Amino acid sequence: MSFAAIFSPVRALVFGLALAGTLPALAQKTVIKAKNNKVKAKTTDAAGTTSKSKTVAATTAPQPTSPVGSAPQLVLPAAPSIEPTAAVAAVAAAPNEPKTEGISGWITDLGAAQAQAKATNRPMLAVFSGSDWCKPCIMYEQEVFAKPEFAAFVKDKLVLAHFDFPRMKKNQPSAAQLKLNEAAAAQLNREGDFPLAVVIAPDGKVLAKTGYIAGGPAAFEAYLKKVVPTL
Repeated sequence: MSFAAIFSPVRALVFGLALAGTLPALAQKTVIKAKNNKVKAKTTDAAGTTSKSKTVAATTAPQPTSPVGSAPQLVLPAAPSIEPTAAVAAVAAAPNEPKTEGISGWITDLGAAQAQAKATNRPMLAVFSGSDWCKPCIMYEQEVFAKPEFAAFVKDKLVLAHFDFPRMKKNQPSAAQLKLNEAAAAQLNREGDFPLAVVIAPDGKVLAKTGYIAGGPAAFEAYLKKVVPTL
């Protein structure tokens, strides 16, 4: 007898026993139910035997959530009002100061200049200028009237008056000053000469008129001394 013939019945017997052992497991039926966090299991095997088991399911407590609407609102305090200081209030309430027009230290009102000349018994020098278009006028003011030597000579000797007639819009005088300039020109410079320097006696009499004089303060000083020897 061959080895294969002997082995075949043995293998068949082993296979049959293994199959018989698995039949009860294969025949088992398990039913699982869950209720109120409890799990119930019911198992029925092939022989009809029933077994039950209970377990408590693990639960996670819900995390509280804060609704967005319940978040506290950040309320900032109102900014304190700042009261202006007394100095600032005084400046704001103060009326605008009148601005001086013309050459510094020169009177721009002919009537006021004539009154001062009469009161102090001094001759008056009235100058008519076109400060932004008349080249000799500009030279006159730069070379003579703006020089400290001229200011030192006329101090306490002459009453100075200045009337400017600029042409550029940005240099126009105020309406009130323009009227004063025109009134002075109507009285002393009807010809419309520029530049023009008019020497007037304390009583209002016109002593001399001249245009541009070259030579600076010294030359103009010599001219004034000829017109008014008492200077």
